[in-house]
Amino acid sequence: MTAFWLDRDDTRYAGQVRQNAGEFADSFGDIAPVLFACAAWRVATLPITSPPYVRWHRRILSATCVRNTWDGTLNAEVTIVAPLPRALTDSREWWRDRGWQGWQQLFGQFVEPSPRDTAKLPFLRGSLLAQIPVPLGDLPPAPSGPDDDLAPTARRALSVVVRKLDEIISPIIARLDAESPDGTDS
Repeated sequence: MTAFWLDRDDTRYAGQVRQNAGEFADSFGDIAPVLFACAAWRVATLPITSPPYVRWHRRILSATCVRNTWDGTLNAEVTIVAPLPRALTDSREWWRDRGWQGWQQLFGQFVEPSPRDTAKLPFLRGSLLAQIPVPLGDLPPAPSGPDDDLAPTARRALSVVVRKLDEIISPIIARLDAESPDGTDS
């Protein structure tokens, strides 16, 4: 089971990097590779790109990279669809026939309810937020400027982040899928 992977179309991603070179401006010449890796992630996950260069499991709602404000290291934040906690599923006393709805799915993907849906029914959707430090040791150094070939360095940074996130998040998703494969409350 894989939680994160890179799309095979390196050429398309290289084009995205060229088109969005401004995203990397703050990272040029930085002694730490964090800002560059975060910019590479943003460009690889742009919502206008279909499919994005960084791909993830259907249970993952979002995944971002940020610079930790405490020490400047790289952190990833991953939001994962999860069933409701046992404290709510062991008893439906709180339910009170209100018709609570959980995660909706469209073609196997978990989706947010529409405003039309939330105008009619109450929703209670479980999720987990994983905050993961990504070691800097394997990240490539930030390029010195925009004239450097950004795409190969960005791909290397992404491969490090994707490998770490997949290593940590895959067992969580495997366990969630084993308990509740369709995302509904067990």
